[in-house]
Amino acid sequence: MSYDEFKSGVVIRYEYLWVRDAKRIETDKPRKVAVGVRLPRPDGDLLYLFPITKTPPRPDQFAAEIPTIEKRRAGLDIDLRLWIVLDEYNVERIGHSYYLEPMPPLGAFSKAFFLPLAREFVARRKAMKGVDRTA
Repeated sequence: MSYDEFKSGVVIRYEYLWVRDAKRIETDKPRKVAVGVRLPRPDGDLLYLFPITKTPPRPDQFAAEIPTIEKRRAGLDIDLRLWIVLDEYNVERIGHSYYLEPMPPLGAFSKAFFLPLAREFVARRKAMKGVDRTA
């Protein structure tokens, strides 16, 4: 298995580190995350990863509820209400991560659902909080 399948909109399992826990370097259990943006780099592509959660977002959060058809496409539980959180992220470098494994993706969101969210993230990125795990 390789990392070639890790493209925008793909859902994978990953030990996401919430921004609120970053100082303690305390990871949550492996969770489903969406690959938001993949940036080519000579020393290993960078991945921006967005958490998927069943906790409803706060009113001030940039998050989107995942429709049933998208949950099905992404390999998620269709019976749960789920959100993709886009106001925080983890950054990883392919081939240099202790947490990123070349496992097959669970599924992928459609471009119609995911691309507008990714574009909005790019437009707001400077105001978002992230955990850079490339160091």
